[in-house]
Amino acid sequence: MSTLEKKFTSAVESMPVVAIIRGVKPEEVVDVSNAIYEAGVSVIEVPLNTPNAFACISNLTKSMKDKCFVGCGTLVDAADIPKLVDAGAELAVTPTTQPEIIEGCIDAGMLPMPGFVTPTEAFAAVKAGAKHLKLFPASTSGPGHIKGIKAVLPKDIEVYAVGGVKLDEIELWHSVGAKGFGFGSEIFSPGITAEEVHKRTLKVVQKVGEVYAG
Repeated sequence: MSTLEKKFTSAVESMPVVAIIRGVKPEEVVDVSNAIYEAGVSVIEVPLNTPNAFACISNLTKSMKDKCFVGCGTLVDAADIPKLVDAGAELAVTPTTQPEIIEGCIDAGMLPMPGFVTPTEAFAAVKAGAKHLKLFPASTSGPGHIKGIKAVLPKDIEVYAVGGVKLDEIELWHSVGAKGFGFGSEIFSPGITAEEVHKRTLKVVQKVGEVYAG
């Protein structure tokens, strides 16, 4: 297992949540992320459809890379990979399965988490080298989708539920083998204070923690 993989695994085993801070501003990203980290989440992604996303990622990695696993979300163009490397990103989350992006991220020293729905997409992602897959949108597919796909995937492949997961459904997702979750508006919305981010994150951490700690 690579150093990068070990760092990510340690972070998600401590708290299996990826905080998605879509719409964050470069001047607030460190305060927002500190609020998330202090509440117990140490994997943070800035989606690339956020204005000034690369500046946000750069500010975040410069300040918190030693404490957090920092990356991007909504990566849909392989041409953005060099810019992510320059910004210091370690994680690259995508909404789709594109082998050239998965392979490009691995070659660049980033950990890819591609999105999938179908078994064909899942196996294409695994063939390209991905170890962590994102069922997206999870709310459309439902927990049974993870149970079914994990029955045929290699045992070392982890599946995360992202997109519309409700906190009162965490037990059900856990029961079918979801490794973790991506939460966006449950943690951050543009315009809210870092204090509110902290409160929202604590709520997520409390619910996920009580299920996954067992």
